[in-house]
Amino acid sequence: MEQSQWPETTYERRAFVPSASTAWGVRAGLGRAPIDYDSAVPPLIAKERVTLPASVVRAAEEATQELTRFDAENGSHIRSFAPVLLRSEAASSSQIENLTASARAIFSAELGLKRSRNAELIAANTRAMQAAIDLSEAVDASSILAMHEVLMSQQPRHAPGQWRDEAVWIGTRSDSPAGAEFVAPWHERVPALIDDLVAFAQRTDVSPLPLVAIAHAQFETIHPFTDGNGRTGRALAQSLLRHLGVTRSVAVPVSAGLLADIEGYHRALTAYRDGAPEQIVLAFARGSLRAVANARMLIEDIDAIRESWNDRLSARRNSNAWRILDELVSQPVITAASIADTLGIERTNAYPPLRALVEAGILRSKEEHRLGPFWRSDEILEAIDRFAERAGRRERR
Repeated sequence: MEQSQWPETTYERRAFVPSASTAWGVRAGLGRAPIDYDSAVPPLIAKERVTLPASVVRAAEEATQELTRFDAENGSHIRSFAPVLLRSEAASSSQIENLTASARAIFSAELGLKRSRNAELIAANTRAMQAAIDLSEAVDASSILAMHEVLMSQQPRHAPGQWRDEAVWIGTRSDSPAGAEFVAPWHERVPALIDDLVAFAQRTDVSPLPLVAIAHAQFETIHPFTDGNGRTGRALAQSLLRHLGVTRSVAVPVSAGLLADIEGYHRALTAYRDGAPEQIVLAFARGSLRAVANARMLIEDIDAIRESWNDRLSARRNSNAWRILDELVSQPVITAASIADTLGIERTNAYPPLRALVEAGILRSKEEHRLGPFWRSDEILEAIDRFAERAGRRERR
């Protein structure tokens, strides 16, 4: 493949001084001697010319059209499917970081059940994704900080919503950047690099998907936070897709497509730092096509399940049981309080229709310690888990 002309990331020599908490064992006796390492110096890209091989341009255009088509197909279903697709994107993005949980655990965590740490983190990622969509009208430094603040709100040690003030790196050691695969830029460079990235994101001379992919890769190179960079970076990608008009109604779970070839995704990020942006553009193009195909299967599954419920529920047509059915498509785990709030009824009036749905075999209930009963649709949850399973299947080469 012809390679693009793009500036490489360069490096500068820096000194890392271990903190007292990381100097242990034999090293503790040696004191806190500085450790030299190479810190990345990403190029400024706001005005950099973007030239890509013709084959990559075609792939990006095809994927962009498919993303827009999928969004248009499901615009009328937005109330039903947008929440499920958003959670699917958040779960897939989290899975790239080795954070996994069942759909039931994630939806339960959103209702306050604290049984799975991973589920709680994925629920937080869902909120960050929603923040990214809500803030997509103006993609700037403050919106990026807001996404991170939502994502990391339960992890104060990682300074939610603040640029880092320390070195971060990708490698096997947590106490030192010595021997790290990649060390992010010196923290004092971060604000200016983010401003440059935001300026790049406002350009109108770069096609949407290449812009999203390159902006994402540049963000991951900057690594502006102590943790949550990957998830925030993929939330930023969703925000840009909405900002650029590629999507208007739903969050297409692009991360589910990237998940099928995580190694390729990581190689593409490395190649970007080496001056080859075409690989990350291709990763996003291929990932988008995989994501759309998988999401279509999920929607078909949910449509079929919802249709089958019509034959199983015998309650009168003006019963709240029918209104609950429509909500289960997007919220397959509920409590009496949550569904009463959604429907605008008294909590006591939620119990009769919930019992009717249990009797019809549509819902199952389980008493949760201190939280009371949770009702769930195993059929919808299983459909979402099948989506996740398909997304996690590694692509054969």
